[in-house]
Order: sequence, then C-alpha cells, then structure tokens
Amino acid sequence: MSTNDSPEESGPGAAGQPPRDVPPQDVPEKDEPVQPPVQPVQQPAQQPPPAAEPEESGRQRLAAGLWPPRVSRAQLIVALLLFVLGLGLAIQVRSNSDSSALRGARQEDLVRILDELDGRTKRLEEEKQALEDQRKELESSSNQAEEARRQTVEKERQLGILAGTVAAQGPGITLKITDPTGQVQSDQLLDTLQELRAAGAEAIQINGVRVVAGSYFSEENGGVAIDGKKITQPYEFRVIGKPQDLEPALNIPGGVVQTLEKEQATVAVTRSAKIVVDALRAAKQPDYARSSS
Repeated sequence: MSTNDSPEESGPGAAGQPPRDVPPQDVPEKDEPVQPPVQPVQQPAQQPPPAAEPEESGRQRLAAGLWPPRVSRAQLIVALLLFVLGLGLAIQVRSNSDSSALRGARQEDLVRILDELDGRTKRLEEEKQALEDQRKELESSSNQAEEARRQTVEKERQLGILAGTVAAQGPGITLKITDPTGQVQSDQLLDTLQELRAAGAEAIQINGVRVVAGSYFSEENGGVAIDGKKITQPYEFRVIGKPQDLEPALNIPGGVVQTLEKEQATVAVTRSAKIVVDALRAAKQPDYARSSS
C-alpha cells in the first residue's frame, strides 16, 4: 500500500472532512436549550419634570386643618351636652351668690331690710301720685303759664328744704342720745342718720347743724364733728317726717336703739306733731353750672 492512499493525504473532497478555508461553526451540544435572540429594549421618551408646588406655611397648614371643621355627629352631641351642663352650673352659681348675703343674715336684719323696702315703695308711690296730680292740673288749668309758675315756686321751696337753705317744720320725732361713757363714735351716728333717711326723713338737724346730702361725720379732739363743726353730747336729732315710719325704723330688733344701748348709751325717741328745723346752710354758688332756661 502506497503512502498517497492514506487518509491524511486525501484532498478536500474526501468524505467527512470540512473544507480548510471554512471556519468551524458552533454546533450546540446535545440537550442544550436554545436561547432566543435578545431584542433591544426601547427606552420610553423622557417626560419633562413637573413644576414644583409652592411650600405652604405653618399658618396655612393650621388653617387648612381647622377649617372646614370636621365634626362627627357624636362629637356634636357631646359638645351640646357640655354646653347645657356649663350653662346650668353658671346659673346655679349665680343664684347662690345672689342669695348668699340674705341667707346668712340675721332675722333682725331681714326685718329691717323688709321694713326699708316697704317704706321706699310707699314713698315712691306717693311721689308718683303727686306727679300725676301735677300733670292733670297743668292739663286742666285754664292758665297753664300761671300754674307752671306756681309749681316752679313750690319745687324751689322743696329743693331749698333738701339743700338746707330754708327752714322747715312739720311732724316728726326727736331723738336724744346720751353717752356717759363716751363709747358712741361718729360711725354709729352716721348709721343712725342713714336709718332715718331710709325711713323717709325729709329734714334733719343735729345739735344746731343742718344735715344734708353732702354732710360727713369725723372724729375731732376726742369728739364728733359734722361737716367740720364739733358737737357735744347729748346728741339731739330733730327729724321731720312721718312719725309712724321713723320711730319703728329705730326700734326694730337689731336696729339703731339696740346697737347704741349695747354701748351703754341712753336713747329716747319722742313723737311730735310739729318739729322745727331752723338751722340753715349757706347756698353755694356753682362755679361753672348755669341755668339753661
């Protein structure tokens, strides 16, 4: 056998041999899965970024959280019940505070308060009736100018009595306070004066001093002074008014008489059909006020 017939020397046409110039191709191995071809992923078109919203302030966030209010039905019912409860408590506290002063008062004080209220009511009714009578007289009088002048003079006289510029007389009482131990002070005399005024006193004179609305009491050199004028005991009150109202107002339980007697003072009250109050006060001329008529 010659060497030219060997398989190594056979040409490209020999069976089972690939051509030399053709590169070998990858042949998948047996049982290896075939991978599909990879497709390129298309990127989505980029969107422009959204515009930044303006940042809210703390006050705006608070207002947005509070309004509109988000109230449930249960919360509304509870709020209504609390409101009714608070209203009831307020009314109860107010009623208790209004009546506490009278609730703790003594029986004598209550009697005195009721007596003062009755006296004021009667005086107001009398004043109302007098004003109505004046109105009727003015309406029915043929000479209204003369009637008006007469009433003006009468009103001036009444105001003079209240101001202490004219003398006065009428029914009333005399109150004499004797204080041998010197225990009666100015405040007790002032309480006596206030009690008489509350009972309807219209004119008062104490030891020759006319007492008016602007009068004041003070302590002076171990004694009592009225409007700066010292008075000595016994203290004598001349009071014009209705005796049936003045005397009981002083003698009620816990009133002026009992209070002064506790200070070892002697009190004497005398009714009279005619009391003269002749101590006068100088008419004070106002500095700025002038009559508008």
